[in-house]
Amino acid sequence: MAVRRPAVALAVVLALGLAAGPLSASALASPGTVATRTAGPDTGALRAALAGLPDADATAALVRVGGTDGRWRGSAGVHDLASGRDADPNAFFRAGSTTKVVTAAVVLQLAAEGKVDLGTPVQHYLPGLLSSAFKPITVRQLLNHTSGIQAGDGFGDSFEDAYAHRFDTLTPREVVASAVAKGPEFCPGKQQDYLNINYTILGMLIEKVTGRTYAQEATRRVLRPARMHHSSFPGTDPRIHGPHNHGYQAVKRAGGSTEFVDVTDWNQADRWAAGDMISTTADLERLITHLFRGDLVPEPQLEEMFTVPSGIKDADMSAGLQRFEYGGRIYWLKSGARYGYSTVVAATRDLSRTLVYSVNTTDAKGESMNPVAQRIALAALK
Repeated sequence: MAVRRPAVALAVVLALGLAAGPLSASALASPGTVATRTAGPDTGALRAALAGLPDADATAALVRVGGTDGRWRGSAGVHDLASGRDADPNAFFRAGSTTKVVTAAVVLQLAAEGKVDLGTPVQHYLPGLLSSAFKPITVRQLLNHTSGIQAGDGFGDSFEDAYAHRFDTLTPREVVASAVAKGPEFCPGKQQDYLNINYTILGMLIEKVTGRTYAQEATRRVLRPARMHHSSFPGTDPRIHGPHNHGYQAVKRAGGSTEFVDVTDWNQADRWAAGDMISTTADLERLITHLFRGDLVPEPQLEEMFTVPSGIKDADMSAGLQRFEYGGRIYWLKSGARYGYSTVVAATRDLSRTLVYSVNTTDAKGESMNPVAQRIALAALK
């Protein structure tokens, strides 16, 4: 149901110890690329990262680098392959699993208000949801992916299967039921396995505790306070309303040819609180900035977002975020991938450097990190 590979690939790439280049003051625009800058980031490297779009790996890219070090904005590629007109730099897009940052923030707010205890089993709040095969699973274990609940079922494992059902609805409750039927993967708290199912259940928890829909609570508690006026939760609506660049999936055809299939319209109901948000790079920058400033989640609950569970081999996921270190800095990020769209939001805790990108990747669910996304990340975090 969820693919962690892009975030892991980013961490691995950064861990290679690639040399950080000097900051560049050059800001000459290349044809088809729109950018603005004040100071700080290596604009030459960022501009080079966007050069040549569209290509086989991506049709468009939107980038925002910010923080106290300085800022840079860039866009490249096309709105759609048919017209070939320039990509909209302010486009809406499917933000995928960056939705989990919002969901985690709502749960942590409820904890701060005393409405949820992070150490209490979710079975207390949602009796009957999990079978007797499951040991008590705390809310915190859902937040940091140590619950041991297995992935729920989708409409198939291949792109072809999923595409055939792109306008059909698979409800979150159906997804959870399919996961519960499989039984636990491991004893809660003993391993970490990043899966959408944890945040699907957290969405149900939010609704049960508040008596309102997930979308209502997430909007009221996070989107509005963070001034994320262009973000929304589409539910069963398959369309992206507002300006947007089209997403495509590269599909190999008989004879070796490649067809780019338009995947812009897609019912994301099964992703829900784990990954159905539509957003913009500006909105996601506001989210990470307000969140890290403490405007959305108070201490000590905010500390949960910067705490990786101890005693678990290779654990790097916290409540809603992932930790990695590069160039002497610790970054906290969240990636998201839907067909046609790949997103990352990342920042140092002190907000000296922030990065948000949306890349219209042609294989967003692939095994390795998209080359365009990789170039952007390496350039932005120099």
